[in-house]
Amino acid sequence: MAAVPVFEEYEPAPDCPCTGCARHRRETALRLAVRAGGHPAAHGARRALVLFTAAGVALGAGAGTGGAVTVTHPAGPAGPAGPGRDRDDPGVSTPQGGAGPLHGRPHAGPTGGHVSAPSLRRSTRTEIINRAKRWVAAKVPYSMEKYWTDGYRQDCSGFVSMAWNLAGNEWTGSLDRFGTRLDRSELQPGDILLFHNPADPNRGSHVTLFGGWTDYTHTSYTAYEQTRPHARRLATPLAYWNNSSRYVAYRYKGLSGGTPGNPGSPGASAAYPGSGSFGPGAENRHVTRLGRMLGERGGRRFYRSGPGPRWSEADRRATRAFQRAQGWTGREADGLPGPHTWRLLVSGQGRDIPSGSGASTQAPPFPGRAHFRPGRANEHVERLGRQLVRLGFGDHYRSGPGPRWGEADRRNVEAFQRAQGWRGAAANGYPGPETWRRLFR
Repeated sequence: MAAVPVFEEYEPAPDCPCTGCARHRRETALRLAVRAGGHPAAHGARRALVLFTAAGVALGAGAGTGGAVTVTHPAGPAGPAGPGRDRDDPGVSTPQGGAGPLHGRPHAGPTGGHVSAPSLRRSTRTEIINRAKRWVAAKVPYSMEKYWTDGYRQDCSGFVSMAWNLAGNEWTGSLDRFGTRLDRSELQPGDILLFHNPADPNRGSHVTLFGGWTDYTHTSYTAYEQTRPHARRLATPLAYWNNSSRYVAYRYKGLSGGTPGNPGSPGASAAYPGSGSFGPGAENRHVTRLGRMLGERGGRRFYRSGPGPRWSEADRRATRAFQRAQGWTGREADGLPGPHTWRLLVSGQGRDIPSGSGASTQAPPFPGRAHFRPGRANEHVERLGRQLVRLGFGDHYRSGPGPRWGEADRRNVEAFQRAQGWRGAAANGYPGPETWRRLFR
């Protein structure tokens, strides 16, 4: 990697056209606005840049014949808005914010230079994708200045900061510090494809979350991304609609151990251990690994404890649910992992176990609103909390969940309600009958 040149600190003249001053003015304008926690000096520089740019536009318009300013955009994908004019195309003049703390919280994460894996919050691939799915379900609007209820900025780099559960909001110029570079052929769910344009971060810079290949050709993938008008999940050509060759693949350094899609982790082999390793009477490390992989793919609810090294009915039921999720029937879904089942699990491919598969779809009776209020402690609060964690809405718990209702419970319930598309009083963080029914259905 080429060394970065060092320059002296200077204050750019507002009307100097040289490359250095222009770039400094542009980078200053990318900083947070004062209302979002930025420094007033940055706000002044942003205002000066806007005024200077407006003056230049006015002069340019006067020199033309018609007075109208024509803005040309790079070609985007063909879509509802027409070829080359996709309204969701983030390659069209999209500034990507700046690195900064979560909204309303002090910055407690790495601040610069090398980022080591032990210093990062641990996340599994499933947890990463589930966080992304919540923003997509809530249709979080794109904004470089606004923050969502979880504290993350609503642009593409804030979206990945949220999905990776980073301690602060990063930007396209810093996300690579939190990942390990990959070849595109190694991409697995939870990895990212990043394009940072250092010459002009406002133009083209973008990042998407890799959700899996759409077919065996590996020429298209499911992208989770924050773009105009809101967060979306979309089949996307590798690596993106434009600037495709300039996207680089990265894997989060804080990814949890040898679970799905990480067969290269220490001590983990992608080779199928043989049918004799599974079934009644089997007790070995492969059974434990199978249970952990199934848990990451939606099978945690089948295990009351563990998983452990001794084969159990929970292992069989979880395996069968995963096999049925692939559309298999008969002997192909007998609950005993064969080579194909094992390959899909260790590579992170195939379909996850859908919620409710193999379990009752009847929700338990709603116990009443009075149980979920400040100061109340009862079994219903703890049951609610455990279900929120199972569904991936437990980010605000530092310990527990427990039987005493607290702010962490309320914020997790609010996140679940917003994921249903609810707003206002319908997403106040206090469960009612419909929230309860959707949680436990």
